[in-house]
Amino acid sequence: MPIYSLLLVYLQQRLHSFLLNKQRTDYFMRPRLKRWRYNLLMHLSIIIPNFNRRATIGAAIRSVLAQCYLHGRNDWELIVVDDGSSDGSVDYIRESFTTVKLVEQANAGVSAARNAGLNYATGEWIALLDSDDEWLPHKLSAQFHLLQQSSLKVCHTQEIWIRNGVRVNQMTKHQKAGGWIFKRCLPLCAMSPSSIVIQRDVFESIGVFDVNLPACEDYDLWLRITSRYEVAYVDKACINKYGGHEDQLSKRYWGMDRFRVIALEKLLSDPIQSLDNSDRDAAKNMLLKKLRILHKGAIKHENSDLVRRCEESIARFS
Repeated sequence: MPIYSLLLVYLQQRLHSFLLNKQRTDYFMRPRLKRWRYNLLMHLSIIIPNFNRRATIGAAIRSVLAQCYLHGRNDWELIVVDDGSSDGSVDYIRESFTTVKLVEQANAGVSAARNAGLNYATGEWIALLDSDDEWLPHKLSAQFHLLQQSSLKVCHTQEIWIRNGVRVNQMTKHQKAGGWIFKRCLPLCAMSPSSIVIQRDVFESIGVFDVNLPACEDYDLWLRITSRYEVAYVDKACINKYGGHEDQLSKRYWGMDRFRVIALEKLLSDPIQSLDNSDRDAAKNMLLKKLRILHKGAIKHENSDLVRRCEESIARFS
């Protein structure tokens, strides 16, 4: 048989095998980074998404500029992605912070804004900061010291919570930790985006933020990361995390566990996401627990569509 005929048969067999496993398309449809290592110019890229946060974005930017770790260095960049603000944020940033790399886009949500920043970034390391939070001056120094010691690729820190101008104590369920923390990330979001430093190739491996999740997008990403990577943890407060304002996502959406359920279902259904048996069992048990709570609430509020979807998922994963 001529060589081109053999090649054609081989390609047909590969295509048939691919089409039989349609779930694989989920992997190829994941949002991926557009830049690769040969494009990297910087040691560190810092990304701040902004939407109508003129009142707080200045303090966030100044907290970056005050980092001890960055003094005397020129191998870092600060990227602010404005997500279609209408409150004068863009003009304020452009006039007040001339060293900031400002990226503008039509309003598409915080995940799309962070992803835009990731695609624009040229740093080997990525640090995230929300536009209503602030870093303490020692944050980056503490993290890169620990990362150098541990040779890990992900690091987060302890934080100070401030609600409506008043410092509040974290509940036990919100306590932070390092190591293999996948199981600790299952109940709720166990790391704050504003505290994170991540080596860029982690995003190239597991993908970026899911733009289809209007909330709990960080929960979804942390599950994917912690299932594959050990996490370093600075047990010292390195950020001021502010809350209580009306535009927080947790105030805009009811039943945040709805979105955590979606994240867990994705994780358990993804053939590329290889969980060991212990992690898979833990994720399945947490999913069923959250589904049963949602199901009970849906019955109480006579939400027949949610009742049906919960029952279908409970049957599927039981």
